[in-house]
Amino acid sequence: MRATIQNKESLLFRLTNKALMLFTLLKHGKLPFELKYFYRITYMCELIQLKYLIKDYVTKKPYKTISFSGEFAPEIMYVLPFAYWHYKNGTLQKTEGAKFTKELYFFSPNHEEVYDVRTGEGNYNYETPRILYSHDYDISKWEPVPLKATYKNDIYVYDKPILIIANRYNEEWNGPPISYFSKPILHHMINKLKHDYTIIYNRPRPHQITGDNSDIYDLNEYDEIRETHPEVILMEDLFKENKGKANNFNHLQLMVYANADHFISIHGGTASFASYFGGINLILSKKGPEHQFGCFQTIFPKLSGAKILHAKTDDELKEYLDQHFVKSSVKTEKKQHETV
Repeated sequence: MRATIQNKESLLFRLTNKALMLFTLLKHGKLPFELKYFYRITYMCELIQLKYLIKDYVTKKPYKTISFSGEFAPEIMYVLPFAYWHYKNGTLQKTEGAKFTKELYFFSPNHEEVYDVRTGEGNYNYETPRILYSHDYDISKWEPVPLKATYKNDIYVYDKPILIIANRYNEEWNGPPISYFSKPILHHMINKLKHDYTIIYNRPRPHQITGDNSDIYDLNEYDEIRETHPEVILMEDLFKENKGKANNFNHLQLMVYANADHFISIHGGTASFASYFGGINLILSKKGPEHQFGCFQTIFPKLSGAKILHAKTDDELKEYLDQHFVKSSVKTEKKQHETV
């Protein structure tokens, strides 16, 4: 009997999917094929949410179990705010996620870490109002999660303002890394900013986070930063000390990021996470659907009200550094030196 029901649901889903493909084609026929796909899945997500109108807006009793095994970026951009909305709405019953996510779902009455690995297939959770990228970020069941207010602390406080450089060096689209801070760019940023900020460098090792379908490579920059820029604090060293008694590396990141207002980050989950903590976030993203859908101008600022700057090249990154991060005193000193 159960198999028969599943087959019917699968048939209904396939028919609905085909109908939405036709609707998307008729309404957005001039779009490139790879973008029409994202339009269609947005319509599917919106359609499925209609099933819950009475439960979400009339009876409003705890019933909702939200389970997600996909990648980190869509989870914190779409799933986590969806879960928080249900919590605020009084309809959240349980959440399920990957390892090291309990602290993200601090508000959940019952959170279980049931997935050891994140998968690309897990992204296609049509039970959420949005997945991946969308042409419409006017999301009704979506509430920014107050991670900064929740994890702000008196432990990770320094004489100068914290600036977090959040890097990654991963496989992208089944190929080599595209968006990342190279060692020359890292040295450039550190030399520019180390006088005005307490710089904390963060590039998690594979064992510190839950892996997904992208290989993590080694940039071999840690020892070089320690030797060349001893004033820079490495996030992994803070984890070894663990003065804040963090339960895991994600927990530590929450505590440190919550005390910062300045971020320089990389395309993907790295940038999404940094956008949760207000202030200003300069994102290096050289390629991705985010460009076409304007994600850095729409959904990213919604996460916390942060000011988002999008650099598409290393040269643009350097320009934004001078305009928005280098202090006026340093700029004046530079001009005086050039005059002399």
